[in-house]
Amino acid sequence: MIYLLTKAFHIIFVVTWFAALFYLPRLFVYHAMSTDQISNERFKVMERKLYRGIMTPSAVLVVLLGLALLWQVPGWLQQGWLHLKLVLVLALIGYHVWCGRLLKAFAEDRNRHSHVWYRWFNEAPALVLIAVVVLAVVKPF
Repeated sequence: MIYLLTKAFHIIFVVTWFAALFYLPRLFVYHAMSTDQISNERFKVMERKLYRGIMTPSAVLVVLLGLALLWQVPGWLQQGWLHLKLVLVLALIGYHVWCGRLLKAFAEDRNRHSHVWYRWFNEAPALVLIAVVVLAVVKPF
């Protein structure tokens, strides 16, 4: 029962983390397109609240619950699919930190990227999500 609850909450927080990973770069797209001060300040508040209030706590809980799952099923550490999944999770953590740096640049009015760049940047987590889900469900190796 504990394993199933841990797994359920791990999945729930993966969903909330990915929702934020998808939405924050989309806010960056619109923020990069904004031209007036009111919009600029509004985006700063939205981005900060999303990053600090949802995205980061979700990421921390995903990692902690993932570690709890590994503690409960240590045999997974011998399986190749998990190694690749963990590499992808580390890449997502890097993406998360990168988003934080971009957020800081916007907060300090130092953004150097166009809205088109952010549109492409926004696609990366979707590709990782597909790979992680396939690895976790299919366990190909």
